[in-house]
Amino acid sequence: MDTILKRYCPRIDFDSYDDFLTTFSIEVPEDFNFAYDVVDEWARLEPDKRALVWCDDFDNERVFSFSQISKLSIRLANCLRSLGITKGDVVMLMLRQRWEYWVSAVALHRLGAILIPASCQLNAREIVYRANAATVKAIIAIDDAYVRSQLAQALSACPSVESLISVETDISVEGGNAREKGGAIEAGDEADRSATSTDGSVDTLAWLSFEALVNQASEDWRRPSDIEATHNDDIMLIYFTSGTSGPAKMCCHNFVHPLGHIITARYWQQVQEDKLHCSVSDSGWAKFGWGKIYGQWLCGAVIFAYDSLRFDPLRLLERIERYRVTTLCVPPTIYRFLLQEDVGAYDLSSVENFTTAGEPLNADVTLRWQQATGKQIREGFGQSEGPVLLATFPWVEPRPGSMGKPSPLMNIKLLDEHGQEVTDGDEGNICVTGLRAAHPPGLFVGYYKDPELTTQAVGGEYYDLGDVAWRDPSGYYTFVGRSDDVVKCSGYRISPFEVESVLIEHPAVVECAITAAPDAVRGSVVKATIVLARGFEPTEQLRRALQDHVKSNAAPFKYPRIVEFVEVLPKTIGGKIKRAKIRTEDAGGTWED
Repeated sequence: MDTILKRYCPRIDFDSYDDFLTTFSIEVPEDFNFAYDVVDEWARLEPDKRALVWCDDFDNERVFSFSQISKLSIRLANCLRSLGITKGDVVMLMLRQRWEYWVSAVALHRLGAILIPASCQLNAREIVYRANAATVKAIIAIDDAYVRSQLAQALSACPSVESLISVETDISVEGGNAREKGGAIEAGDEADRSATSTDGSVDTLAWLSFEALVNQASEDWRRPSDIEATHNDDIMLIYFTSGTSGPAKMCCHNFVHPLGHIITARYWQQVQEDKLHCSVSDSGWAKFGWGKIYGQWLCGAVIFAYDSLRFDPLRLLERIERYRVTTLCVPPTIYRFLLQEDVGAYDLSSVENFTTAGEPLNADVTLRWQQATGKQIREGFGQSEGPVLLATFPWVEPRPGSMGKPSPLMNIKLLDEHGQEVTDGDEGNICVTGLRAAHPPGLFVGYYKDPELTTQAVGGEYYDLGDVAWRDPSGYYTFVGRSDDVVKCSGYRISPFEVESVLIEHPAVVECAITAAPDAVRGSVVKATIVLARGFEPTEQLRRALQDHVKSNAAPFKYPRIVEFVEVLPKTIGGKIKRAKIRTEDAGGTWED
């Protein structure tokens, strides 16, 4: 069917990767808006078409049609407008994977307000940084003891925040059956804002109830045609980037951004209309935008959302089996933890395509997954700054350890430090080129309130991702590492990913990070920071065994001279390993998130 999709893609079926690469295109209409042109259009064409299947740890379940998402988002948009939220205002969402996130996102797009997804794990200092850097005007947050406490500490230092909306954990909107035990914030509760008072009096900010607001609001709405109308170049979404090597930056996407995720959803994840797609990610991570809203709804797929309070591999396997998920995308770390369980005890036959992104996928993991399920994992690569850039598309046979081949939307080249393309087999920085000729749909348009950094990143001929890779003669790309993460030791350049891939093959290793550690003689040496699998103890004997394992399966100079065992690796909210944090602390410095 692909009713909506065909409006933007002249061709949606292709004979080969070369055909796909050379002929795929997206026709960007004037003033595209995801709320009106996708959600409302599905509601008009097929009112009962499923949009979202939501469940949680307490066996609560809700199923939403596009009509319901459309109507609820209109109600919320009317509420937000009454609170003074208009086009260009910034609203932060801290909603985990609650179904209210989808309603809120569509409402904000409808208004032309700027959405900032944020994790419920943020602490007060991180909330203050985001709120002030982006001049956040309102926050919609889940009713959670930790979130409440952090917001209470933060708000005195966030003078731009004028409204707080609480999503109660025992919420019920018009007869819904969702129930989650917890102490709900009552409408009228107050958060201390005393530090913002200019006359010494106590300034308070009342919590408003999402449920009460939405239930009382009107469903009357017309698409604006005046100054409140959105345009393609308006900012729709800001991601605070992962911050693996420093403070998070505010990455801006305009209203064309969802169209770029057609590639992500249809041709990498291979979602199918009216069938369930599951991407495992918190709503505060850009991976949520990759896999849980934009491209999937453009393709008419049903989003399956499991709002889990704590990751449990057995619970995830059970829900994939119970709901008969058709396409699945999870980070490599989750595949590794799933493989610690008896995957064969669950019926995963409904899943027709397994994909992964977020961190490079070690070859050993994909081979073990194929043995367990009979199916391969298709890797994808990208950043918060864009949709999928490289992937194992349908016509590309997955090769363990390889990211696949470039998206037709992005003119990907590997360039050296002088901006010259490298030859096959040589390492180069992954770059999106040809920006002066055309800005690809989905690629970010700059950094919020930072014209200098914007010009530096996307103001020239190409955007340098800062990631190093090499390409083989068949056109497959292999990840080496972040340019800052490549280990330089005794004149050698060592790929962290290559050494990590060897270590992951050892049954004792669940996760690891390879970094450069200071050394008085060599300048730096290879260090492995390792999380052990169940049943293994951090002994000197095991340390030597892991070093010998690397020596036997890679060039001897690549083995880790330092091995440290840890309970967990330092990671960003999005799940990426903070190798820079390990390096900084090893050098005696202090890392500030």
